[in-house]
Amino acid sequence: MLKERLTNEQYSAEKTHGRFSGLQPNRSTEQCTALADDIKHLMKKNFPLSRYRYLVQVVMGEQRGQGVKVAYRCYWDPDADNYAEATFMNDSLFCVAAAFGVYSY
Repeated sequence: MLKERLTNEQYSAEKTHGRFSGLQPNRSTEQCTALADDIKHLMKKNFPLSRYRYLVQVVMGEQRGQGVKVAYRCYWDPDADNYAEATFMNDSLFCVAAAFGVYSY
C-alpha cells in the first residue's frame, strides 16, 4: 500500500519563492493519518477478530540521506500478539508503517 500511494509523492520542508514545493509538512500529517486509517481498515476487513485491537503507526519525513530509527514498546504476549512493518523510500521522502494486532484478555 505504501508503494502505490507514495511513489509519485515528493516531500520538501523548504520554501521556494515563498511557497513549499512538494509534499508539505502539514500535508504529510494528513497523508500519515489517511494511510494509518486505510491500513487499519484493511486489517479489520481481512482479519475480523473481535478480541483483537488493531493499532497502526505511520511515520513520514523528508529524505536527506539521514538515518532514522523507529522503536516500539508495549506489553506483549508472544503467543497471541503480532505485528507487521513496511518501509518506503524515494529521493525525497521516507515512510515507515507498523501495524499491530494485540489480543484483548
